[in-house]
Amino acid sequence: MNCLITGSNGFLGKIISNFLINNIELSTLSRSNADYSVDLSNEVPIFKKPFNIVIHAAGKAHSVPGNDFEKNEFNQVNFFGTKNLLEGLTKSGVPQYFVFISSVSVYGKDFGIGIDENAALRALDPYGISKIKAEKIVLDWCKQHQVICTILRLPLVVGPNPPGNLGSMINGINKGYYLNVAGGSAKKSMVLASDVAEFVLKASEVGGIYNLTDGYHPTLFELSNTIAKQLGKKPPLGMPFWFAKLIAFFGDLIGEIVPFNSRKLRKMNTSLTFDDSKARVYFGWNPTPVLENLKIKCNNK
Repeated sequence: MNCLITGSNGFLGKIISNFLINNIELSTLSRSNADYSVDLSNEVPIFKKPFNIVIHAAGKAHSVPGNDFEKNEFNQVNFFGTKNLLEGLTKSGVPQYFVFISSVSVYGKDFGIGIDENAALRALDPYGISKIKAEKIVLDWCKQHQVICTILRLPLVVGPNPPGNLGSMINGINKGYYLNVAGGSAKKSMVLASDVAEFVLKASEVGGIYNLTDGYHPTLFELSNTIAKQLGKKPPLGMPFWFAKLIAFFGDLIGEIVPFNSRKLRKMNTSLTFDDSKARVYFGWNPTPVLENLKIKCNNK
């Protein structure tokens, strides 16, 4: 068995690569410092050999775009990058297994409890739309070439030096300006990157579409307090909901350049959890609760 992993220098891709390198013959693809140094968003890779399994972890992570260029970048990287990868694999020889790292953002939900894989894909934001389009092209290509296809829809992925919202939370707690809105009682689905890495090969043999979570869905209060403890900081203070709502109101008036608005407040103050029971049944998904194995690194400690 030999494996190709894309995005091997990214946050999750690096963790998967480090786990797999001792378990399988591994080739890496990234924009630089990889066996295949390729920018998938702009070029079709030329592979020297076929692979038994491909893990497609490359992509532009979720963020709030500030302009039209950043909005289009999601489509260019996540959709056209996937399209170019599949074209390269078609030329070199199709794999037996293909794993696509997707996101629960495809559901387009800001709140909800126990959302499963049967939920409609209703994302309206550029990131979610790009993931929906990438999922479709992967499913169609795998069906055409009789490749066993696995799509893993991940929520907030937790590990050392994470990007995105979790990275911002860690930085905010470290510098003392993170506040829990209305007590931080909202529950959010999360998953350890190390658990995804450990199960990805097992999932690849089964095929299908799966949500992966830690099964516990901690509150933002629990998560922020755990982070603060690891950083040796005081637990974050709280912000009354009325005050947060006032700030969000002014954010709505100013526009997209402001990082806090009513939509952001709603996401911080409402629970959003996903059901991973399908993965538990089909390939024995048995994750570690995030709060029990959270390892934080912060460069500005």
